[in-house]
Amino acid sequence: MYLPKHFEVTDADTLANLISEYPLATLIGILGDQTEINHLPLMLSSDQSRLYGHVARSNPLLKIADQVPSQVTAVFHGPSAYVTPSWYPSKPETGKVVPTWNYAVVHAQGNLSLINDSLWLRKHVSQMTNIHEPTYQSQWKLEDAPEEYVQMMLNAIVGIEIQITNLVGKFKLSQNRPAKDYAAVLGELKHSPSKNLQEMAKLMKPD
Repeated sequence: MYLPKHFEVTDADTLANLISEYPLATLIGILGDQTEINHLPLMLSSDQSRLYGHVARSNPLLKIADQVPSQVTAVFHGPSAYVTPSWYPSKPETGKVVPTWNYAVVHAQGNLSLINDSLWLRKHVSQMTNIHEPTYQSQWKLEDAPEEYVQMMLNAIVGIEIQITNLVGKFKLSQNRPAKDYAAVLGELKHSPSKNLQEMAKLMKPD
């Protein structure tokens, strides 16, 4: 990843927060001479050393775990925003401005392994459900489904673990613009009716 120093983020809490808020990862690995790409939610361990998730047993991704090395990259995508040069106070002064795109991503590289443990898998799926259900003010739990059906679904998936070897963020948030341009962009984003643009504003200046 192209990563100018002023866009690099290594603060552990900042990276963990983005993963927690935007858990759907693009998981990329090399399987033979092919690039295997999947999209799945992942959970970061409390010590930030591992990512956990699950996939269908028929997913070709699982074959990467048998390779040496079994390296994969998980990309977590935070909010993004098109930035028009018309927002910049510096535009009338020189005219030397162009559009850009602000965004925040976290890349986690590591080695993939499988977890074939039915008790772990049930606990993992329950934990993911319990984390995300309150977002919708819902009370659904794994136990609400018939046990026979739950077992059938659990038998069709396998747990995955990624031992993280490198964790880094790229937060391109107009840091390279003059202070007055940065403030103007922030103001426009904060007052936008778009929730996504408002989320970008929170990253630029958390409350």
